[in-house]
Amino acid sequence: MTLNWAIFGTGFISNKVIDGITRSDGSQVQVILGRKPEVLTKFQAAHGIPKTSTDYEAVLADPSIDAVYIGLPNHVHHTLTTAAAKAGKAVLSEKSLTTTMQDADTLLASVREHQTFFVEGFMYLAHPLLRRFYEVIQDGRLGDLRSVSGVYAADIWKFVNPLGMGTLYNLGCYPASLLHLTVQTMCGQEAFVKRVLHGVGNLNSDNTICDAACSVRFDNGVLATLQSTDSYGTSNAFSVLGSKGELRFVSNPWQPIAGRSHLQWRPYDGDVEDIYVENDFDAFYHQIKMVERHVMAKEQEAARPSPSHQDSYEIMQFLTDWESACRQG
Repeated sequence: MTLNWAIFGTGFISNKVIDGITRSDGSQVQVILGRKPEVLTKFQAAHGIPKTSTDYEAVLADPSIDAVYIGLPNHVHHTLTTAAAKAGKAVLSEKSLTTTMQDADTLLASVREHQTFFVEGFMYLAHPLLRRFYEVIQDGRLGDLRSVSGVYAADIWKFVNPLGMGTLYNLGCYPASLLHLTVQTMCGQEAFVKRVLHGVGNLNSDNTICDAACSVRFDNGVLATLQSTDSYGTSNAFSVLGSKGELRFVSNPWQPIAGRSHLQWRPYDGDVEDIYVENDFDAFYHQIKMVERHVMAKEQEAARPSPSHQDSYEIMQFLTDWESACRQG
């Protein structure tokens, strides 16, 4: 079986997802949806897509469409996911899950009710680099988890929709989601939600948060610090410190590429180990293959390292807590 995809949105990220679909022998794009016919025509020609549409209801009513990718701003994710789930379509929706917990409740209730596949688009989690990271944090070499730090900075504020609610929901969600995976894996399923969070930030002219930092103490004593900004820079870092050593990303954890990716294990007592992951495909391709596997198996949510529904909900709660702390501070 081949998955027939509808792509909602003509932004930069949709190009990357379409490239991933094109490289897979298990998927194909059938229709691109957007608001402006002239943009759709150019997009169609660039990617060789059979059909265009400005009517999402008509696309969702098409029985030939199996799966929908939602590459539109965060504030419409719940509306379109709800409509797609009602139509029985599998859904891959970009991060962040939504922009409010109320909308997150609506989205997840809909996919549960209609028993359709849904996954939040943290594409990096589907790449073999993150599979290797996931294996290392389970193999015991780090000892007990003690602290985590992460940074993601990119000068993208001119290109994002302010209704998407700023850096936390566009960039901060990446280190937050990797923190979630780390704490959940090393400390247990319930550990991530038992925490105290303090945050500070700066507001952009559109009243969204453009720079943000947080410090977290989990109830088990693990500490974490995260930073996110969409107002300057091009920088990324993520490090996990255990009682026996440090595991850190040398290459960008949130944009694993085709070719070589790089982790580094630095024991406190012993030699540094460089861990390389070689693969012919980038994270977007692997995300599509992940969706294909679960849909073909008639499953409703993804397996780790990709996020389950509950994982996405907990990450979303973390982001809204971080936003609230920044605005109060």
